[in-house]
Parts: sequence; C-alpha cells; structure tokens
Amino acid sequence: MTTQLLTTTEHDLNAAAAIIRSGGLVAIPTETVYGLGADGLNPEAVKKIFLAKGRPQDNPLILHIHDAVQLRDFCRDIPDSAWLLAKTYWPGPLTMVLPVRDVVPKTTTAGLDTVAVRCPDNAATREIIRLAGVPIAAPSANTSGKPSTTTAQHVLHDMDGKIDAIVDGGPCRVGVESTIVDLTGPVPRLLRPGGITPEELEALLGGLIIDKAVTGEISNDTVVRAPGMKYKHYAPAAEVLIIDGSREAAARYIRQRFQPGDAVLCFSEELDLYAGCSPTAYGAEAEPSTLSAGLFAALRKLDDGSVKRIFARCPTGGGINVATRNRLRKSAGFHIIDAGASEAPAGTSIACPNHSEI
Repeated sequence: MTTQLLTTTEHDLNAAAAIIRSGGLVAIPTETVYGLGADGLNPEAVKKIFLAKGRPQDNPLILHIHDAVQLRDFCRDIPDSAWLLAKTYWPGPLTMVLPVRDVVPKTTTAGLDTVAVRCPDNAATREIIRLAGVPIAAPSANTSGKPSTTTAQHVLHDMDGKIDAIVDGGPCRVGVESTIVDLTGPVPRLLRPGGITPEELEALLGGLIIDKAVTGEISNDTVVRAPGMKYKHYAPAAEVLIIDGSREAAARYIRQRFQPGDAVLCFSEELDLYAGCSPTAYGAEAEPSTLSAGLFAALRKLDDGSVKRIFARCPTGGGINVATRNRLRKSAGFHIIDAGASEAPAGTSIACPNHSEI
C-alpha cells in the first residue's frame, strides 16, 4: 500500500472523505494529536484501525463528529450535562462517554453499551467528517503503546505503507489526547485528563470523580469505558524513569547515576543543570501548555535506538499539568523515584558537549 500525503485544500479534503466512505484509513489532524480514522459505523473499516496500530481489541475508540447535533444520532439518554459541556467546550479537546445507540457497531465500542464521542477543534477534520457523511472512529495515529503523533511526519514514521493517506494539518496545538469524562453515572467521572482541566470540569458540572486510572496503574484485566486507561502507553523503546523532587536533588540524583546510553528529559529552565548528560527540554515549567505540546515530540526524538534509559522530570500541580503528568507516568510504567528520599552513591557523569531543546 502506498500512503498518500494530503493537504487541507478542498480537493484533498474531498479525497480524504472519499477514502473514509470507501472503508479506508486516513490519519487526520486535530488540536490534540493526530488520529487514525475510519468510518465509525463500518465494522470492517474499524477493524483495519486495530490491525494497523497493533491495538488490543478491548480498547474502545472515540467517535468524532462534526457538530453537537450529531450526538442524538449515536447516543441515547443524553443528560443535560452533556449539552452544557458541548456548548462550553465543543469544538475542543473534550470527549464524553454516553449510552450508545445500536447504529454504532460493537467493534467501535469494544463491546460496551457506551460510546466515547467528541467534536474536534480542527476545521479541516470536521469538514472531512461532514463530507464523508459518517462519524470517524479514530484513536491516536501511532503504533500501539508508542508515543502519540503530533505531526504528520510522526504518523508517516509509524504508518507508512499501512494506511491509505495522511492529512497534514501542521503540529497539534494541545499535544496530548482529549479529556474524557463519563456522564453515565450520577456524578461525572474523569477517565482521562487532557486539554480541558479537572478544575474546569468541576467548576462547570458542580462535582467530579477522578477515576483511579488517572493517577495510578490499573490491571490489564479491567474492563474500561474509554481509551488510554490501561496498558502501557506513550512509551519509547528506552526505559523511562521519572525523577521527582527539587531541581537540585533531582540533578544530583541523575548526575550520580548517569551512564553511556542514558538521556535526560527535563524542563527548559533545567537544561544547564544537565550539561554533559544529553538533556532534551520538552517545554518550560513556567508555561505548562508548552510541556503538554512538546512531550510526545520529545519522547519520539529520544526513541532513536541509541538511548537505553531516560531520566525524566515531571510537572506538579493542577491544570494541564495533570494530563502531562498522566502521560509521562504511563510512559514510565509508573516507575517514579523521589530524589529527595534517595541518597546516591558517588558516580561519574558522562561528558556530552551538546544539548537540545524542542
């Protein structure tokens, strides 16, 4: 299969929509990450997504629609809270889990009686959905388990020859997958943090339960209602270790243990602390949105085969940092070390003349 590279011109958007209608696969740009899209009402097309990604069949997909009115076509028993969220945050990085109508195949919902739905904040992708005349089921357009794709080049790296086309809409603005909130219970439940923060949801909805999958690891045997809740995700080939603690304690811990084949993933404010230790900054701690936008690109940069272990610095606090922390912890398999509680034996730092920031 030859993978076409398409643009956001009217001609190419029509071509992308035609591929979707014919049962093919198209990588689509969104404000969060690139999605690997297929006709969400066509079970055979949806199966191709799982095959291309190597994705477990029990991991449900998100159904992308072009406006909130379409909720009625694919969901039932829609609560007032869903319409409030749609009015406030759509188009945008918010996914709602709602009771599903029979028109949506079990392949898309992973056999559940619910479906995850969102309206992306990307005009080109919403136009593809409108032109195709069907909702687009789309997980992130990466090989399953690997860092998500935030540029068309990332998608091409993982999916060249596996899918029909990639629509290049430029870099993704938010950089982490959408917030997912389950509205099927008496109190809304946050299943995955993203660009719409827990604080924003709680302020609007008047209450919010944080699912344990947001802050910790859950069993792979658990039945989940949304993607990204189980399995190791977002991980490069290298081992990722999160080093918590103050800047000084973390730098001391890492420098005393740094070996050939190691790298450091840090905040731009910390680059000087890791001179000689192959540091890569994924954003500024003082500007949390840069961390979410830069995380997956940085992890992909370090996934080049030469790096065997990554010491990573993780943001604290609320807001978008909740989502960034969630993704980084999952990439590390929740292997977190408190540098302030660890006394390192003496060691030797490995000199490296160059460091980079992305």
